[in-house]
Amino acid sequence: MATLPALPRKYHAASIWLLYAIGLLPAAYGFWLGATGRLPGNPVKEFEHLLGLWALRFLVATLAITPLRDLTGINWIRYRRALGLLAFWYVLMHLLTYMVLDQYLNVAAILADIAKRPFITIGMAAFLMLVPLALTSNGWSIRRLGPRWVKLHRLVYLIAAAGALHFAMSVKVVGLEPWSYIALVVLLLAYRLIRPMTRRKKRGRPDGAASLQGSARSA
Repeated sequence: MATLPALPRKYHAASIWLLYAIGLLPAAYGFWLGATGRLPGNPVKEFEHLLGLWALRFLVATLAITPLRDLTGINWIRYRRALGLLAFWYVLMHLLTYMVLDQYLNVAAILADIAKRPFITIGMAAFLMLVPLALTSNGWSIRRLGPRWVKLHRLVYLIAAAGALHFAMSVKVVGLEPWSYIALVVLLLAYRLIRPMTRRKKRGRPDGAASLQGSARSA
């Protein structure tokens, strides 16, 4: 199977930081558009939507890393942590925009929204599940938590599903774009179910016990 040329190891760290820089550009650009009055309609809602959409995109990209490697031989595992953290930061910015710029930190109104509007309830639940994943996205946590780290980070599957549902429920008309993200998340989650079987067939034998680091890379 043909693969992309491998990036020299000495550039790995720089490429990850470059991903962070590029990944934050949509937020910076959207904020600039809003600050200069160039966002159409309600600028706060538009900015809030932009941040949420990019959070979902980074979640989908995070889930796509493993099947991309398995099916095409392109190994971008080193970027998965950065993609996951970018998703977290976009979700956090999305939430803060809602709480500060939309609701003006009106706690009563925010709590009422969470209780009465299902898509906000789902979005808040997804954010709360993301917090421990972001806090443990480091080598120390992998070593400290042991096998529990892998189990904890499988929450990303539920978070991605909740994110796609939150997006679909937040729009007035569920058109092609929300359905596209729902389909992508369903496909990426379904791949996890069939992955052990396809790997056994490829190897011609049952999978052996993987090391913790290997499991973490393959989640």
